[in-house]
Amino acid sequence: MAFQMLVERYSPSMLRIAMLYTPTRAVAEDVVQETWLGVLQGLDRFEGRSSLKTLIFRILTNRAKTRGQRERRSIPFSSFADAEAEGYEPAVDPSRFTGESDRYPHEWASPPASWNDVPEDRLLSVETLQKVSEAIARLPDAPRTVITLRDIEGWSSAEVCNFLDISETNQRVLLHRARSKVRRALEDYLAEERASA
Repeated sequence: MAFQMLVERYSPSMLRIAMLYTPTRAVAEDVVQETWLGVLQGLDRFEGRSSLKTLIFRILTNRAKTRGQRERRSIPFSSFADAEAEGYEPAVDPSRFTGESDRYPHEWASPPASWNDVPEDRLLSVETLQKVSEAIARLPDAPRTVITLRDIEGWSSAEVCNFLDISETNQRVLLHRARSKVRRALEDYLAEERASA
């Protein structure tokens, strides 16, 4: 009964996280099933040094990474984006800030657009949410994982740091970069929509 409750509670989140590392939903579903088997087999060795949730998601992530690498071996290398180049681009385009020589250096020259005039039903539409999902999917692995755990799964900062074994500062930087890129994609989409209206 308790195990069934765990499966019902965590499986949807596990599937979303497994999909971060695997090329298809079917592979991600397999990884979730393999993870539950691994949890059952390793439960007697669980010492309680971390939460059960952390244990489950670590097993999941390890299996998803391994399976994802194996599955992607059949994809041509040329189809991968240069992850290092993506990881080091600025979170916000530097041209949106004033320069060193300006009266107020490094302030917004082109601030983010306000969405106050966009109807709420438009912001929550299926098409807009799809654009957000696509922007998240294009992120490099680390920021994509952090934004998924924090903003989609609702994990706390401490849970993400513990799970990914990263510092609070690193987690904040990754989340900021991810949110900035997603906001930029949404800003571009809404600007296109306003222009065509």
